[in-house]
Amino acid sequence: METESIVTVVVFGLAMAIIVLLGLVVLLRNPRIGLHQVFFGLSLSVTLWILTNLIFAVVNDASIQYAAAHLSYGAGGLLSLFFLLYCLELAGVKLQKSYRTLIYIVGVVTSLVAATPHIIAYDVNDGKVLTNTVTLVLYGGYHVAYIGAGIVAMVRARKKADRLERDKITIVFSGLVASVAIGFCTNILLPVFDEYSFVQVGPLATLIFVVSSTYAIVRHRLFDIRLAVVRTTAYVLALLTLAAVYYLMAYVVSITLFQGQATTTVSISPTNILLALVLAFLFQPIKHFFDKATNRIFYRDSYSSEVFFAKLNALLSSTIDLRGLLKRASDLIAMTLKAEQAFFFLYYASTDTATNRHMSAGVDRHTRMPIGDARMLDGYVMSSNENIFLTDMLPDELEVKRMLRSHKVALVMPLRHDGKITGYVMLGDHRSGSYTKRDLGVLLTISNSLIIAIQNALSLHEIRELNATLQQRIDVATKELRASNAQLKHLDQVKDEFMSMASHQLRTPLTSVKGYLSMVLDGDAGQVSPRQQKLLTEAFSSSERMVRLIADFLNVSRLQTGKFVVDKSDIDLKAVVEKEVENLRIMAAARKLKLTLSVPKSGVVVHGDAGKLREVIMNFIDNAIYYSKPDTTIKVEIVYRANAVEFTVHDTGIGVPKEEQGRLFGKFFRATNARKQRPDGTGVGLYLAKKIITAHRGTILFQSTEGKGSTFGFRLPLPLSHKDTDNTDNH
Repeated sequence: METESIVTVVVFGLAMAIIVLLGLVVLLRNPRIGLHQVFFGLSLSVTLWILTNLIFAVVNDASIQYAAAHLSYGAGGLLSLFFLLYCLELAGVKLQKSYRTLIYIVGVVTSLVAATPHIIAYDVNDGKVLTNTVTLVLYGGYHVAYIGAGIVAMVRARKKADRLERDKITIVFSGLVASVAIGFCTNILLPVFDEYSFVQVGPLATLIFVVSSTYAIVRHRLFDIRLAVVRTTAYVLALLTLAAVYYLMAYVVSITLFQGQATTTVSISPTNILLALVLAFLFQPIKHFFDKATNRIFYRDSYSSEVFFAKLNALLSSTIDLRGLLKRASDLIAMTLKAEQAFFFLYYASTDTATNRHMSAGVDRHTRMPIGDARMLDGYVMSSNENIFLTDMLPDELEVKRMLRSHKVALVMPLRHDGKITGYVMLGDHRSGSYTKRDLGVLLTISNSLIIAIQNALSLHEIRELNATLQQRIDVATKELRASNAQLKHLDQVKDEFMSMASHQLRTPLTSVKGYLSMVLDGDAGQVSPRQQKLLTEAFSSSERMVRLIADFLNVSRLQTGKFVVDKSDIDLKAVVEKEVENLRIMAAARKLKLTLSVPKSGVVVHGDAGKLREVIMNFIDNAIYYSKPDTTIKVEIVYRANAVEFTVHDTGIGVPKEEQGRLFGKFFRATNARKQRPDGTGVGLYLAKKIITAHRGTILFQSTEGKGSTFGFRLPLPLSHKDTDNTDNH
């Protein structure tokens, strides 16, 4: 065999091997997919066409050439048939079963007829190949019709396809059309004019189809068999390398062992076994080398999902700052997936309004999506229930597709929490191709981790925002409270001044009224009848009570304005108590009450203000008279207790409810049952009593049971042996 023929066989054989292997890999990937089946049929028809042309070119036997030529035209018919079917499948055209059957029948019948002597015949006498022009033209018309229909389908599909599918269709379509066009011209058109010099060019042109398909598989994930192609390429290269090494070693051994006579025949011998063992040891290193080489070529943009997961988990657990977390996560995702941009769009609850707020964070100079566009995206995601999608895969008529393209967003992954959309992860265009199913799977895998980390960071972000808002509110409220407090203090001061002025102004005429009533009762204005005596006594008691009330209000006013003065001196507490009891006996008798007094025989000297203590004593006895039941006894008592003296008033009156006893000595407070019994009370008597006793460094005594009576009193310390030089306490 001549060198030229050997080269032809090698080239054609390599092309056929690659095409068959490629078709087989595609079919085995998923035999049930129609596109895979048609591609396998196309690869077989191309291989058969190349094989028949190879036989016609290298075999010198005329009869064999004649048979190979018939089969070549038959294979060409199948090639156009599968070309049309492949274009229809790739374009996504769905034909009715009857039309598809018709296409098959016409293609198969044409191929069978083309394999008979109706197109070409062999002149045995002259040794020439004769061409039937009519049938050849019909045969050519069949190819034009099928190939043209396939081209039209591909062109229409390309116009409607998104960018990812458009690039894939362009590459495959270009290689396929170039191969078919060259083959049609060299093997059908030129033979019409009896020109057979270029018939070998057609089979070689199929390498264009092989290269374009391989590129589409590797670069644009055609059939999603890139891994199989890469690994197959590595195995083929490893086997070719081993074959070369084997024949080189065999050549060297044959020269060395056979006295310099080179031979390519190595029989079963220890030498052959040794060579096989050497090749066995070399296979794994060579295979490993080609695996790495093909990975660098075909997977230069690849990444390890495990490494990516580890980096992302470390990132999510290393920070709780929301913006920092989103930016660093966006940088990592964009770098790993080779995205032009990556950013997050999040909704979060507002602390100061009833609506949600939004946040956008990502790589530097990422797109800023307005809230209106985000709401449009919400509507599409809720209606379609997509977990992740590519912008180019959306229908062209959707407004959301145009919106996403305007923001240069190629991939969207919604983030959901408790069934609600909380935000999105958005990626720009892929820098070196398009996003794969693996990329989408990786993003879906990390979605839960992202949602958990984002929710944690969002919670902290909302707490910080709430704290800032609360601090602002507290500052405003504090400012308002200070202003209100200042105003209240001013009003309280005005009130105290008014009470002081009113008390002074009221006390003078009341004192005159009381004096005149006393003169009338004493007979200074003439004799008074018993009835008049009774009425005047009531009037005198009322005026006296009014004087005491005014004195109480005046003392309260003095306490508020800081003018309350306790003028201390040594006094006989026993004498003060006896006088007050004597003055109140008439009132007690009028209410059918018995007033008893128990005091030491000798005087009880204390250091205090006689007038202020008299007010306290009178207040306690007066309350006992008003709140005691008729026909009961009120006990007034003075006793010594260690270094102190105690004054107490015991009654069997209405008592004080237990739940109200803690507030009893507050200003203007009156118990519930006391307000019912005596509506005209003011609630300042006990308040003043406690202030006065406290000013004397004494202690208020109080014990009560509701419905059974009360005990009111005070304990005062006895004076020291030396006299206190400071006789005045100001409170």
